[in-house]
Amino acid sequence: MVHVPTTQKILISKPSESNTPTPIKQETLNQPQSKRSNVILKALLDYIIVVPALIFILPLLAALALAVRFDSPGPVIYRRRVLGKNGRIFDAYKFRTMYVNGDEILAQYPKLQAELACNYKLKCDPRITRVGAVLRKFSLDELPQLLNIVKQDMSLVGPRIITPEEISKYGKWGDALMAVMPGLTGLWQVSGRSDTSYNERVNLDMDYVHNWSILLDLKIIFRTVPAVLRGDGAY
Repeated sequence: MVHVPTTQKILISKPSESNTPTPIKQETLNQPQSKRSNVILKALLDYIIVVPALIFILPLLAALALAVRFDSPGPVIYRRRVLGKNGRIFDAYKFRTMYVNGDEILAQYPKLQAELACNYKLKCDPRITRVGAVLRKFSLDELPQLLNIVKQDMSLVGPRIITPEEISKYGKWGDALMAVMPGLTGLWQVSGRSDTSYNERVNLDMDYVHNWSILLDLKIIFRTVPAVLRGDGAY
């Protein structure tokens, strides 16, 4: 049983300086979520928490949608093409946090383009709207993904959602990642989020896949709320 510590970083092993994930002995990498009983148990946990939560926060979702709509021109919901279980591509829903001409804005900053290509994240992103910055700070932009959980594209807890291009960052651990559903929250979200290196993110995802249990999911859920309220590593 893995213990979720109170420190920020949770790593299987020390990350290397390169972009290649730190090796883990493949023969020891089990897939506890692949057992049918565990799949059912995890899905039950998702529905028991998410369905009542969706009903409760409907007024908040409506208010956030209006804030996005009146802050800048463009759609309220952004559909991000990401990889799900077994490599299935689906649209992850988010409140739009960027200007619709974001690519044109970013084209003016070559250094930021290089940073984005390396880390898939920008600490100071000129494409983000005023409302978008607040939504990202407290992860409110991700609330529409509760619908993805209801559809079972995602789980409440799991590895980070990634784009098809990012799977190469996982090296030979890509198959392990694709064996489970991505999560709305997870070890990365409660361990510093964007303040972690990409290699650390890979290690956190593999730590979760390797050591999964319902108890671990519950621990992560309980740690998510204070992490979100503090805005840990969010940008």
